Amino acid sequence: MNMLKPLALGRATKALVLALLGLNAALPAHADEYPSKTVTIVVPFTAGGSNDVLARTVGQKLSEYWKQPVIVENRPGAGGNLGTKLAAKAAPDGYTLLVVANNFVTNPFLYPDGRAGYDPVKEFVPITQLGRVPFVLVVNPNVAAKSTQELVALAKAQPGKLSYGSAGVGTPHHLTGELFKSMAGIDMVHVPYRGAQPVVADLLGGQIQVLFGVANSVLPHIKTGALRPLAVGGEQPLSYLPNVPTVASAGFKDFRSEVWIGLVAPTGVPANIAAKIEESVGRALRDPAVKASLEAQGLEPTPSTPAALKALMHEDTVRWSKVIKETGARAE
Repeated sequence: MNMLKPLALGRATKALVLALLGLNAALPAHADEYPSKTVTIVVPFTAGGSNDVLARTVGQKLSEYWKQPVIVENRPGAGGNLGTKLAAKAAPDGYTLLVVANNFVTNPFLYPDGRAGYDPVKEFVPITQLGRVPFVLVVNPNVAAKSTQELVALAKAQPGKLSYGSAGVGTPHHLTGELFKSMAGIDMVHVPYRGAQPVVADLLGGQIQVLFGVANSVLPHIKTGALRPLAVGGEQPLSYLPNVPTVASAGFKDFRSEVWIGLVAPTGVPANIAAKIEESVGRALRDPAVKASLEAQGLEPTPSTPAALKALMHEDTVRWSKVIKETGARAE
C-alpha cells in the first residue's frame, strides 16, 4: 500500500499542474509583458512611399520604447492585397501589425466576388490612425495648363489625348483621378504603375502628363520647377504650398481627396495589448522631432483612437464604393 502512495501523489501533482496551466492559458495577456520578442509591421506596398516612411519612423521609436526589435516588412503586390492577406493569417497576439491606407477598404469593391482575399471589418481591428497626406494635382511643365480650369479645358478640347498616372489600379491616386474625371466631365487615359516612384519618374520624363500625387512624393520636384502644381485635393490650401488653390475652389465644391494611413491588427488581439500599441504609437507621433521630420516630408501625423479610425474607414467605404460603382472601376 505504501508503494502506491507516491504514485497517487504523482498523479495528483500532475493533474494540479495541468489544471494550473489551463487556468494560466485562459488568463488575458499582460500588456506589461508585451512585447517580449520582435514585432513585425507589414507594409503591403513598395519601400519609399508614405506608408513605408510612417511605418519605419514609428517603428524606430517603438523599438526604443519597448526595448525590442520592430521590423518593417514590405510585401507589395495585387494592389496591397498580398501583404494584407498575409497579415490576416498572422496570430492575433500583437506581434504582427499592418499599415493600411484608403485602398484597405476599397479593394473589396475593386476586386469583387471575394478576389481581394480579406474582409477589412471581420479580419482586422483598428488601432490608430498614423497620418494623412494630401493629394496635389500636378502636370509636366510641357502641358499647356496653369490652372485646374485650363487643364479641364485642354482635356475637353483633346479628349483621350492626356494621360494620368497612378501608383496602381484601385489605389487612392487612381480613384482620385476617376473622381476628378467624372466631376469635370473629361476623358483622360489612366496609366497604372507599380508604386509611387515609377509614376513620378514617368511624369518627369513626359511619358504621362497628369498626376494626383501625394504631397511627399511630388513636393521636391515642385520646389525645383520640374513639376507644376495646379491644385491640392484637401479642404484647405497647404502651408508649404500657400499659393496653390484647392480643387474645390476651382468649381468642384464637393471634391475632396487625401490619403489616410492607419495601423490595424488581426482580429482577436487582446484589448490591453492593442491599447498599449495605440498609446506607444501616439507617443511616437507626438514626439516633436518625429513630427517635424514627417511634416518636412509632406506627411501630417494624426494619431487617433481606434473608434476614430473605424469611423474614417466606414466613411471612406461608403464614399469610394459609390465612386467605384459610378465609374465602373475594376482591378484586373
